[in-house]
Amino acid sequence: MDMSAAEVKRAPMAQPQSQSQPHAAELNGSEILVRCLQAEGVKYMWGYPGGSVLYIYDALYKQDTIEHVLVRHEQAAVHAADGYARATGDVGVALVTSGPGVTNAVTGIATAYMDSIPMVVITGQVPTAAIGLDAFQECDTVGITRPVVKHNFLVKDVRDLAITMKKAFHIARTGRPGPVVVDVPKDVSLKTCAFHYPERVEMRSYNPVKKGHGGQIRKAMQLLLSAKRPYIYTGGGVILGNATAELRELSDLLGFPCTNTLMGLGATPASDPKFLGMLGMHGTYEANMTMQNCDVLLAVGARFDDRVIGNPKHFASVERKVIHIDIDPSSISKRVRVDIPIVGDTKDVLQEMIAHIKETQAKPDVGALSSWWAQINEWRKRECLAYRNSDEVIKPQYVVETLCRLTKGRDTYITSDVGQHQMWAAQYFHFEEPRRWINSGGLGTMGVGLPYAMGIKLAKPDSDVFCITGEGSIQMCIQELSTCAQYKTPVKIISLNNRYLGMVRQWQQLDYGSRYSHSYMDALPDFVKLAEAYGHVGIKIEKPSEVEPALKELIRLKDRTVFLDVRTDREENVWPMVQAGKGISEMLLGSEDL
Repeated sequence: MDMSAAEVKRAPMAQPQSQSQPHAAELNGSEILVRCLQAEGVKYMWGYPGGSVLYIYDALYKQDTIEHVLVRHEQAAVHAADGYARATGDVGVALVTSGPGVTNAVTGIATAYMDSIPMVVITGQVPTAAIGLDAFQECDTVGITRPVVKHNFLVKDVRDLAITMKKAFHIARTGRPGPVVVDVPKDVSLKTCAFHYPERVEMRSYNPVKKGHGGQIRKAMQLLLSAKRPYIYTGGGVILGNATAELRELSDLLGFPCTNTLMGLGATPASDPKFLGMLGMHGTYEANMTMQNCDVLLAVGARFDDRVIGNPKHFASVERKVIHIDIDPSSISKRVRVDIPIVGDTKDVLQEMIAHIKETQAKPDVGALSSWWAQINEWRKRECLAYRNSDEVIKPQYVVETLCRLTKGRDTYITSDVGQHQMWAAQYFHFEEPRRWINSGGLGTMGVGLPYAMGIKLAKPDSDVFCITGEGSIQMCIQELSTCAQYKTPVKIISLNNRYLGMVRQWQQLDYGSRYSHSYMDALPDFVKLAEAYGHVGIKIEKPSEVEPALKELIRLKDRTVFLDVRTDREENVWPMVQAGKGISEMLLGSEDL
């Protein structure tokens, strides 16, 4: 059954005076676009106007159910929509104009694509008759974005706009989620036609598998229950698939050790004794050693990427059986040979596994599991995240630890940019719930932290939202402090300021003979004055004794955006570390290993 225009809540919309009034049953393309967004339940969208999308902005002006947030750069529009989607699970929506509006948005689209985030990005385009003629602010949006989207559309006929939008939202949120671009020429946004929005859509070429193969699931359970050294390894797919409860129930039933990737943190509570911490390049010693030495590995919604397993030849040097559950068949056996592949929705497959255990009342080998835990606890004794605190200089790890302690029991979201501060946040903030840790994993995009925080704070106004960043990353989208002021999204920015591009400097120290080529900053702004210039609160601290009082002040100033400039130890490194080309168990645990 189709939904008519009258059935979608909207404010009255009038045609521009220069156009003849169409038949009452017809709407122009811009009005149709807004109706589609309303039908999808869109509450917020982020964007920046320009010539090719002015009819769309005119339609937005005439309604009151969707709040549009005017950012200061198109990249931030997509990042903010991305952060909103990560925190809520809803489809994020952004709107940009043609040409440079699109190219500015590409980094945000690619960031969402690499982390499988559901988004619909609406882009303006020059009129259809001008496409291909190098018109003002024209670019090949479909061609430019094709490598970094789940799908994209160029709408050449206004009569195709509603069904295209339905397809876009369907593709974005189903299967392996991802960003979808809808390119709308200016004349299409003006032309009129009758509007109806389908309740459902069927696409012959797109039918993602949801239910896992029963036979494969039974084989997987037999293998898991016979394991002597089992391990559960989960990634962002568990969080995106809303399968956290099922993962926790399965791990409790089995009693197996668990690890999460950077993108999967929060799926297993950090306080759970079975949780070994994050694994990978900057993962814990126990998590990596368990990964390398297990005999049966259950991988759920993870990709075995280079930052997780390091050198695949080294990983393959130890014989183990691998069970891999993923919604995307192309992710299975891409980098690591898999013995039992299961294509399906992580939530559904884990439910099937739980049902199998309860029905058969099967139990793992208790004696073997006890011995395995004894070995893991020996690895844990290395205390690989221990660091030497100081009374003279602020250690970045101490800042994150203190923030974690002060926010315990509060509804808290942590965003980060990319670099050393990102790894310290992942290592030292203990995430108990999913969708509380928002960062760029696959693309590793600097500048995302502040826009992410803006998007989350709009969706979660009663929650505490902290952006842990560095003085390099924050300057990439720092103009969004203006957006925070206009839309009253009081986020808390904690800049771990070491006056270096810290992760670049660390690699240069270890691999390039301490030749710090352009990784230091000689002309930083006064961040306190900069924050105050935007109407916010700025605080600068340089002593360890100031850390806790400053963080308490951030929490107390609930209704203000606060920029905390923390002057940290300039040459502190992230440990453990697996260097490029090394195996997952070939870790440097500190400077003593150099």
